[in-house]
Amino acid sequence: MFGDALHCILFESGGKQLKAIDIHNHFISCADWINPECTVDKIILGDPNKEIHRVLVTWISSFHAIRTAVEQHFDMIITHEPTFWNHNNEQEEMDKGELGLAKKKYILESGLVILRCHDVWDKMPEIGIPWAWARFLGLGKTPKAIDRSETQHRYDIGPVTLDVLAGMIAEKTAILGEPFIQVIGNSHQIVSKVGIGTGCGCDIATFQKMGCDVSIVCDDGSCYWSNISRATDGNHPVLRVNHGTSEEPGMVTLTEYVNTHFSEVNAVHIPHGSCFRLISARQSGTTKQHQQ
Repeated sequence: MFGDALHCILFESGGKQLKAIDIHNHFISCADWINPECTVDKIILGDPNKEIHRVLVTWISSFHAIRTAVEQHFDMIITHEPTFWNHNNEQEEMDKGELGLAKKKYILESGLVILRCHDVWDKMPEIGIPWAWARFLGLGKTPKAIDRSETQHRYDIGPVTLDVLAGMIAEKTAILGEPFIQVIGNSHQIVSKVGIGTGCGCDIATFQKMGCDVSIVCDDGSCYWSNISRATDGNHPVLRVNHGTSEEPGMVTLTEYVNTHFSEVNAVHIPHGSCFRLISARQSGTTKQHQQ
């Protein structure tokens, strides 16, 4: 749907069973930008030698996603974000506390394999997270500039007002379950040099150094009291969306990638979408209760 550039050869099993570790090793072999000894990309739980036929791809392996995978008889989950709520050390979280132990127990008893694909997919050229996000938003295929971390991109578009751009973005994010986005700045300000980032790659100062005149950031990578406040004081407008929303297009390209590169596997994408719902006072009944 979004990706058309594939950078690694099709996995050839030669008649052998395709194991979980084979899929992991394939992703690591494609990414010369990571250190295999330090990356968070690894088999989090499950048997590395399990034969894999059905893969569920999801942005975050929540308990809901895990139960879905078990109930629908998937062999593996490929997840972008942590299963156990700690980016760098999931082992620490899974082995403490009632919830962590319960989630770990459920996964192990189910026989499911959890593979994390984060560092690889954040920077996979043309089809990884920021590229997929930009293309989904209609900003184009080729960024005008990329920062040193390769997670923040700039795309140039025809001049529009901030609110027109915001409306264009909201029309897209509505498809992913986020029909309203946060807009900070002068409604009528003209913008054309758009910075986009996802996750922690949303440093507004970096976008400004890249020549961007507006930044599209996510809620996990920006903070109102610090970088957004600084941007506001500097007359730099900001659009903010949910982290899950911004990375969902990348999960689509990841699913496509697995299906293209592993002939033995059927991968299915289960959307996660926005992490929250918006409820107005009228919808919740608050207004009526207050009037009474």
